This record gives sequence, structure tokens and C-alpha cells, in this order.
Amino acid sequence: MEKNKKSEAEWKKLLDEKTYNITRKSGTEQPFTGKYLHEKSKGIYCCICCGNHLFSSDSKFDSGSGWPSFSETINNGNVEEVQDSSHGMIRTEIVCASCDSHLGHVFNDGPKSTGLRYCINSLSLKLEEIE
Repeated sequence: MEKNKKSEAEWKKLLDEKTYNITRKSGTEQPFTGKYLHEKSKGIYCCICCGNHLFSSDSKFDSGSGWPSFSETINNGNVEEVQDSSHGMIRTEIVCASCDSHLGHVFNDGPKSTGLRYCINSLSLKLEEIE
């Protein structure tokens, strides 16, 4: 996938402070506060920074974790996994393969269909609804 490269100054101009902190500085939103946590609309969840297609609403489920959760990506090539050893834990961070935006983390405690739970920040997503 071709990389969508912008300078930090360009990202700061394009994104509000909270979105910048999450997507560019690997921040996280508080649990149970994200706008997509209880979203039921059909569509494609895209990267807020570059529009890369990440998750289908068909794979979204209520994990009870406080963040929107998905059981699989639209295409494994659209996200990259990075080892994250911050906060005294070892986790697998998920970033957009196109623009390197921090999305969230993936865990091995998801539904039986895949066994995966992609735990994603609402502020790193934009829903393209399908009627």
C-alpha cells in the first residue's frame, strides 16, 4: 500500500487536538465515550486521517470493553500490527497501513468466528454509511 505521508505540522492543521493526540501520538479516548460505541448503522469504517477502508459494520460487536470492537478487518493489508510495550503491558497496536495513524489494539479474546477483538478509538474512525 502506498504511504500517505504528511508532516506533523500538516496533521496538526487537518485534525482537531483530540483526534491528533489519538491518531498521531497513540493516545486513547476514555472508555464508553466514543461516538461509534453504540453505532448500529450499516457501512464501512474508514481511517479519519486518510479514508483507508478498515472495518465493515458487519464485523462490529459489543465487547463490553468501552470502545467500538470489530472481529476482523476489511482487508489485512489495510492495517499493520506493531508491538506496543507502553504502560507496563505488551499489546499489539493497530495502525492504518496507509498513513500510520494509531487506531487501537487487537486482542485474542474476540468472537469464535475469528477469535480477535479489534478495540478501536472512535476518534480514529469515520463511518461511510451504506443504505
